[in-house]
Amino acid sequence: MSTHAVGIDFRSNAKKALGDASLRASMRHAAETFASKRTGAFASVPVEDWRDRASEIRLNVLDNLPDYLDRFTAAATRAGAVVHRAKDAAAARETVAYLLKDRRVDKVVKSKSMVTEEIHLNDHLEMRGIEVVETDLGEYIIQIAGEAPSHIIVPAIHKNRRQVGKVFSEKLGVEYTDDPVVLTSIARKILRKEFLSAQAGISGANFAVAESGSLVLFTNEGNGRMVTTLPPLHIAVLSIEKIIPKLSDLAALVRLLPRSATGQTLTSYLSIITGTRRPHERTGSKELHIVLVDNGRSQILAGECRDMLKCIRCSACLNVCPVYRTVGGHAYGSTYPGPMGIILTTLLDGMNRAHPLLDATTLCGACNQVCPVKVPLVRLLRILREQRVEAGFTSPWERTAMAAFGFAAKSPTLFTAGQRLWKTFLPVLGIMERSGTVGRLPKPAGKTFRRRMS
Repeated sequence: MSTHAVGIDFRSNAKKALGDASLRASMRHAAETFASKRTGAFASVPVEDWRDRASEIRLNVLDNLPDYLDRFTAAATRAGAVVHRAKDAAAARETVAYLLKDRRVDKVVKSKSMVTEEIHLNDHLEMRGIEVVETDLGEYIIQIAGEAPSHIIVPAIHKNRRQVGKVFSEKLGVEYTDDPVVLTSIARKILRKEFLSAQAGISGANFAVAESGSLVLFTNEGNGRMVTTLPPLHIAVLSIEKIIPKLSDLAALVRLLPRSATGQTLTSYLSIITGTRRPHERTGSKELHIVLVDNGRSQILAGECRDMLKCIRCSACLNVCPVYRTVGGHAYGSTYPGPMGIILTTLLDGMNRAHPLLDATTLCGACNQVCPVKVPLVRLLRILREQRVEAGFTSPWERTAMAAFGFAAKSPTLFTAGQRLWKTFLPVLGIMERSGTVGRLPKPAGKTFRRRMS
């Protein structure tokens, strides 16, 4: 499990994001686009039946994960792959670095993978003299910009085309343009050379099939196939909960993942990789290594938040979250933003570092409604909030205020008196408090609910 000495300052990050007009506009446009596409994609299908089936598959995996991992390892080995188990981020990084150094690899091409972001693989390899080139367009943009992803599906969602054009002009030495077609052509021309010269490819996987030892990748740009088939060495890095029992189970997830993620009925490229290149095949890696990363998952599996491991990383909960849609992904200070990110970061990094993120939710329940595998996100957020209070990570002022409210709420007389005092003193508090928080609170009603109903 990863550890960090410095806590996440979500409130400061969010305040900075709120002052960025360009970010707010980009997030607003993206949120509206995702919402309309998702609605259209699910308009005429039995979505609740599909969600029930997908949830059932994922729960079955969690109930039998050690067995499925053993089955996957055996099947993948029979197909010609070498499977490595990594108990934590450090072990995963060292495994990949050893494989590359042992084969004298000094350049790798890489397709988008959130678990490699989680374990900080790129930094580790670069410190060892290995050049890493991200080949997903969004990942490539933020890599040359020196930034982290702000979305688990659309890494550069926070940038508009003018900002991308500026990055390309400054970092690649090309003439400035904000034409998306031209910018894409520039990236394609550069990345084609990287694909042909790289000695190894690193990918993640959306799923891994226990029955056949297959890796399943969803991509829209084709870079995933280039990364996994052109270089002689392919290293796939994935977290252990990505296992599914059988290929026949994939159908239920194929129907849901693209629709939930991007509003597509199917991604442009759906790749199923089983083992290494056969003698009669022209493409495919000659050597395949699969790194199964635990990094705290076994501990999560044994706890009361185990349902978080059902998540299939579709990002639907990010796209509907009013907090994420307002401040963007970088405000979370974590690999994983949004509702799923709050939970997963807290579970992986620990309450000591991640507890401020638990304020980054309204508990409105929109995330529950769109999750394709029915992860009970709101329930998990509440569990973690309770744990935060029990661990003493709330401020003394908050604890005192909540205790006072609880005491007053038990007495109708005190509660009524409190309502009257609040109405009287709120304007005074707004003048005294300089951060503007009080001023953003809703104004008290002219007549209370009890008076209206009496």
